[in-house]
Amino acid sequence: MPLHTDRAYEEQLGQLRTAVLEMGGLVEEQIGQAVRALIQRDEALAHATIERDHTVNRFDVEIDDLSLKLLALRQPAARDLRLITTALKITTDLERIGDMATHIAERAIELAGELPIKPYIDIPRMADVARDMLRRSLDAFVREDTELALSVCLADDTIDQLHEQLFRELLSYMVENPATVSRAMRLLFVSKYLERVGDHATNIAEMVIFMVKGRSIRHLDKLPREL
Repeated sequence: MPLHTDRAYEEQLGQLRTAVLEMGGLVEEQIGQAVRALIQRDEALAHATIERDHTVNRFDVEIDDLSLKLLALRQPAARDLRLITTALKITTDLERIGDMATHIAERAIELAGELPIKPYIDIPRMADVARDMLRRSLDAFVREDTELALSVCLADDTIDQLHEQLFRELLSYMVENPATVSRAMRLLFVSKYLERVGDHATNIAEMVIFMVKGRSIRHLDKLPREL
């Protein structure tokens, strides 16, 4: 990370990194609580998760404001410019992850009064993978670690495979017993939300690579094994 003779400017960049990390920690926690509400059929926890989404949105606005002030008043160049614009983009993905947590909590409320059609094994596994991807992508952002960021991109296949596996299993339940359709569809939504969390974590990791290397790996047919 470059050091600046302007201490106030360096402090503002530090505040930006910290705010992004705090927002990321919050949405990661939101995902964990939403999934726990689903598994434990805990409506109160689901409602609390939904209500906390306004805090995620407040972070989004505050980070946008700080980033725009830095762009307007400091006229950053090169690495600093990429840091600030990356922070702006990352918060968009984090805000959407917060939305995914809200959607999972909503499905948890809908399913709270229903008996589970199967043990909840796959969804907690997906949530663990998604949260780990998010955590590592944010660590990569703070540490400017492109190898860690690349490992997140390579992990996206794992969560996609878990989603496909659960989709096939739930589809078989619906075919064999039409009475399970409503519950199975809600679980499919949850699985899709978690897959989207993995996609957003991958987006963040790709932006970290661009921030550090000035190189975009988005839309490549095949990811590099090293940078």
